[in-house]
Amino acid sequence: MTTIVVSAYNVADFPQGGGHFWVYMQYVQGLRRLGCDVYWLEAFRGSGQPERDSEALSTFAQRMERFGLAGKLILYSGPVGSREYLGVCPAEAEAVFRRADLLLNFHYGIDPALLSCFRRTAVVDIDPGLLQFWISRGQVTVSPHDRYFTTGETVGTPAARFPDCGLYWLRIRPPVCLDLWPCIREPGGHAFRTVSSWWGLDWLVDGDQVLENTKRVAFLRVAELPRLTPQILELALFLIDTDAEDRQFMTAQGWRIRDSSEVAGTPEAYQAYIQGSRGEFSCAKPSCMLFQNAWVSDRTLCYLASGRPVVVQNTGPSAWLPNGEGMFRFSTVAEAVDALAAIDADYARHCRAARELAEACFDARQVCERILNLALGP
Repeated sequence: MTTIVVSAYNVADFPQGGGHFWVYMQYVQGLRRLGCDVYWLEAFRGSGQPERDSEALSTFAQRMERFGLAGKLILYSGPVGSREYLGVCPAEAEAVFRRADLLLNFHYGIDPALLSCFRRTAVVDIDPGLLQFWISRGQVTVSPHDRYFTTGETVGTPAARFPDCGLYWLRIRPPVCLDLWPCIREPGGHAFRTVSSWWGLDWLVDGDQVLENTKRVAFLRVAELPRLTPQILELALFLIDTDAEDRQFMTAQGWRIRDSSEVAGTPEAYQAYIQGSRGEFSCAKPSCMLFQNAWVSDRTLCYLASGRPVVVQNTGPSAWLPNGEGMFRFSTVAEAVDALAAIDADYARHCRAARELAEACFDARQVCERILNLALGP
C-alpha cells in the first residue's frame, strides 16, 4: 500500500473555516479512494490560550475521525528546529515519515529539517501566479522538492505573466471528491451565493508599488449587480466589526450578507450552504486578473459537483474551462447579468452541465492518480 503524508496549512488553527478544511480534504479523499494510506501532517501554531487551543484541537480531531483519519494525524508545534509532536510520540511520527512514499506538501514554508525526513517530496502550488511572484521577489522561500505541482493552467508556460522561478512546474487541475459531493437533484434555493473572505493582510508588494489583493476590492467593483438582475445574490463573508460600513454599503446595493462562520463554519455547514444555493456568483482576487492565471476556485468545484451552475470572474484564457454550459466566466457587470439570465432561462440544463464538468475535469481520483504517477515515477 502506498503511504502518503499530506502536509496541510492552517486547518487545525482555523476551526471556523469550513471551506478551508475542504481544500486539503479533497486531495486526501482522492488519495484514499486510490487505496493509499494517508496521514495528515500540520503545524499547530496555537493562540497562547490553553482552553481555546484545547477546544480547537478537539474539534479538529473529531472532524478528522468523521473523514476516516482517526489515528492518522501528526500535529506538531514549536519553532523551527525544536518540534514537539501533539498526541503522538516522536518515534511513531518519524517512523511514518521514513516509510512514506511521498510527502505531498501544501505548506510552502515547511521546516527544511522536517522535509529532509522524507524520501520523496512534492509541493502543491494552490496560489498560482502569487507563489511564483512571492518567490521571485524573495518574499517566500520554498525549500527544494522532488516535484513541483501547480493548479495554475498557465504556470511555467509561455502564456504566463510571471516567472517560473527556474522550476519545472507540473500542471494539475484542482480536485473535488465526487462521491462526497454528490449531485443534488432537488431544485436549488433562491439565491446565488458564495463564501468568501473580505478584508485581510493580502497585499502585492513590488518595490514601491502596492496592490490591495482582497475580495473586498473585487466585489466592490461589481457592487451594482443586484440592482441589474432579478436574481438574489448572497455573500457569506468573514467580517469583523470594522467592516460595518462596507456591509451597510453592500446591503444598500441589494446584496444579502451573511456571516460565514455562522452559515459555513464547519465542513458540513459549508457543504449544506453550497448545496442549498441556486448556484454560485463570485469574484476573484485582483491578482488573478493581473496574472491572468486561468484560476478556478476549489469552492467553485464544490458547486459544480453539486449540480449548481456558476457565474465566476474570468481569470484569463483557458484551453478547457467552458464559458456558457454550467460555468459562465464574466469580465464585465453586463456579462454577469447576461450569465445569470441564461442560467435562469434553462436552469435544469445548466445544472446537468455543471455536474458533467466536475466529472470530466475535476474528479479527485483522476487528479490524484496523475499526482502519484508524476511524483513517484522516474
